[in-house]
Amino acid sequence: MDRLQAMTAFVRVVETGSFSSAARQIGVGQPAISKTIAQLEDRLQVRLLVRSTHGLTPTDAGVRFYERAKMAIQEADEAELEARGAGAGLSGRLRVCAATTFARLMMLPHLPKFMAAHPGLEVDVILDDRVIDLVSEGIDIALRMGDLADSSAVARRVTSGRRSVIATPAYLERHGVPATPADLAEHQAVIYTQLRNDWTFWKQGTEASVVVSGRARFSAAEGIRAAVLADMGLAVASDWMFWPELETGAVRRVLEDWELPDVGLWAVFPTGRLASAKARAFADFVEDVVNRGDGNR
Repeated sequence: MDRLQAMTAFVRVVETGSFSSAARQIGVGQPAISKTIAQLEDRLQVRLLVRSTHGLTPTDAGVRFYERAKMAIQEADEAELEARGAGAGLSGRLRVCAATTFARLMMLPHLPKFMAAHPGLEVDVILDDRVIDLVSEGIDIALRMGDLADSSAVARRVTSGRRSVIATPAYLERHGVPATPADLAEHQAVIYTQLRNDWTFWKQGTEASVVVSGRARFSAAEGIRAAVLADMGLAVASDWMFWPELETGAVRRVLEDWELPDVGLWAVFPTGRLASAKARAFADFVEDVVNRGDGNR
C-alpha cells in the first residue's frame, strides 16, 4: 500500500464524511477507498473511523492521524514542486469555485493561458454564487466578492473593484436619470437577494442612504445581468459584472459623482490547510487578469 496515497484517501474521507464523496474527488471507485482505509487501519493496528448518524467520524486516533497526514501531504506536494523547479509547471488536480458571472466574464476567457502554462494540471471549475463549504466539497481555492462572512477563513485579498449604479439607455430614457441617491426610491431596482437592498453613497463627506425596491428579485448575478439588459430596472453592481456593456455603451453608469464602497475580490482557501502551490499560483493568475484592466476600470 502506498502510504501517501492512503493518507490522501483518509484525509479526503474525513473532510467529506463519506467514502463515496472521497472516491469522487480522488477519481476512483468507492470499494477502492474502503479497502485502502481498511488496510491503513490494519497496518496501524488502530481504529481510525467510526460510523455515526452524521456519516464517518474520526476516532481520537483518527483525528491525530488526520492532522499529521494532512501536513505530510502538503509537505510532499511542496517538495515535489521545489524539486521540479518553477519552470516545470504545476501538476495534479485543482478544484476552483467561483461565482458564475464573474467566472464567465473575467476568469474563463483567460483560463486557457493558465492551463497552457501548466500542461500537467487538471482544473475542475465549480460555478456557484452561494458560499459553499470548501472542505466538504474538496475545493482548493474559491473566488468570493464582498465582505467575508467567516472571519476565520484563510483568505487573501486579490484586488478591489468599483461598484456603480447601472442601467440601460432605454430604461433611463423611459424613466429618467436619477440626480441624487434619494431619486432611486422612485425607480425600479433589480434586487440581488444575496445582498441588502439599502444602498449607501458618499459625496465629499456627505452620506446618503436609500432603500430601493423592485418587482424583480434574483438569487444569482446572471439574473441581475439579464434583467438590467432587458431594461427592467437599474442595479448596483460591480463594474466586473457589466464591463463588456460599459465598454460598448449598452449600459451606462448614473450618479457618478456619488461613491459606493468598492467590492473586494478574495481568494479563499480551506480552513485548516496550507494553501497549496497550485492554489497560490491560481490566485496570482486571477490577480494578474483583473488588475490588467478588463472590467477593473
